[in-house]
Amino acid sequence: MYSGAQISLYPMTDDFVGVIMNALGALDPYRDRLRIETDDISTLLVGPPEVLFPAMRELFSSAARTGVHCVLSATISRGCPGEPDDAMCRSEHFEGPMPPLVERQALALAALGQAPRTDVFSVAQFSLYVMGENRHMDEIYGCIDFLRGSGTFEKAKNFVTKLSGDTGALFATLEQAFCRFGPPEGHVTIDLTVSANSPSAR
Repeated sequence: MYSGAQISLYPMTDDFVGVIMNALGALDPYRDRLRIETDDISTLLVGPPEVLFPAMRELFSSAARTGVHCVLSATISRGCPGEPDDAMCRSEHFEGPMPPLVERQALALAALGQAPRTDVFSVAQFSLYVMGENRHMDEIYGCIDFLRGSGTFEKAKNFVTKLSGDTGALFATLEQAFCRFGPPEGHVTIDLTVSANSPSAR
């Protein structure tokens, strides 16, 4: 299995470099469990989802706590057939046979009870893609049903689902969507945008 994310952080401030550089310090506790590569467009994080999503959560929360409008854009993928297996990405999420959909929905909802509270409010929109699966829409609809009971669901939009709430709960919801829907060995991706401190009226 190979899993990771290409992420870009956009603070809407003249001091965007300072905000980004300080926020990168939030990744330090995860550096021994993630491969991190940065260029002039994005940062690649490679590792298991149970490390990947908390790392993204802490990076974004750190930037958002400055009070400036911040946006995180990410493409998240697992099981891509074009990438080699990486032992660093091994995760208990993907071991064993795939339980029935209703059981996975229940497990996903139960896991949200462990989400840490960040006291940073954010909104997100994302799309889940289950690749190469004949019944992929069953998985996507099953994920949407889970989202409606997650406590972070705000509304369905064209092509995306909108979430809102504490950033800890939001990234926990995204992790469960990524891990519980689609076959364990399958190719699953998420296209994600997260925003905090937007000046737009809600």
